[in-house]
Amino acid sequence: MLTHEQAWEVIHGIEEQVRKIVIGQDDLIRKVLIGLFGRIPYSFKKGEGEMAGSGHLLLEGPPGLAKTLLVSAIARTFRARFQRIQFTPDMLPADILGTRVFDARTSEFRIERGPLFANIILADEINRAPQKTQSALLEAMQERQVTIGEQTFHLEDPFWVLATQNPVEQEGVFALPEAQLDRFAMMLRVPYPTAAHEVQMVQTRLEELTIAPVADPQTVVRIRQLASQVHVDEKIHQYIVAIGQATRNSHPGALAIVKEMLQYGISPRAYHHLLAMARATAFMRGRDFVSPADVKEIAPDVMHHRLIRTIRAEVEGVSADEVVAEVLRRTPIP
Repeated sequence: MLTHEQAWEVIHGIEEQVRKIVIGQDDLIRKVLIGLFGRIPYSFKKGEGEMAGSGHLLLEGPPGLAKTLLVSAIARTFRARFQRIQFTPDMLPADILGTRVFDARTSEFRIERGPLFANIILADEINRAPQKTQSALLEAMQERQVTIGEQTFHLEDPFWVLATQNPVEQEGVFALPEAQLDRFAMMLRVPYPTAAHEVQMVQTRLEELTIAPVADPQTVVRIRQLASQVHVDEKIHQYIVAIGQATRNSHPGALAIVKEMLQYGISPRAYHHLLAMARATAFMRGRDFVSPADVKEIAPDVMHHRLIRTIRAEVEGVSADEVVAEVLRRTPIP
């Protein structure tokens, strides 16, 4: 049985190893690990096995900010089966999931599994592929299973998707569908490092650095289960729902900025994601209960990619972050 002290030792070990490679992104590394250790239920119990998994993440930022490097570094810290999928405009769903292949020797069809069958999936530049190909991830991200033909294959736990995308204003990209965005627990924007950190990067000989594994996939699952035991008061549940309802323009007493700038607010699925990320945030801070501050801190990363803005908001340049900030400011804290 893993103790809390052992869990925190593993977490600190992962952070220490990743920081050797990814310099100046400590806050980003911590939030990525919050996604990994946040336990999100995705289905009801249908037999053996846990119907819960880690929170998938969408990393957004210009090229060259070590998004891919960060994901591959984390994968090496716990001996996970890591698969990088480079999304391109000509990619088909079968290139991700796999397909049925006719075997001439047996005169039968056999299943060729695609790269999605791994612990950690890096969907690199996911918005380079059209929506038809992006939708191949929907079942895997929500149900942790893949259906090819008439056969359904369950994916190993942990199954964790980290997707990167370039900002939507760049050419040659496709916007992610709302159903796809809603399956990402958080969207994390990758900032530029400070000048001091960039000097440190230039001085670092990356090819000479190594990452030592500090855990295995089952240790990650056990840490995730520990994080899910963090106590959540009934008032925190009510606070999360109040925040979600405040993003819907049909809600009585909706804020003016919500009525004018949003078409749709966050979904009930987002409540589970926000609760899981708040729990993991409290756990990473060494506490056994969730405070309103935990919810308020992680809420922007959970919410901003789910909000559908109106045309007026786009014309006037009102971002989803501004709406989220106003909603959090005006929602009473328990």
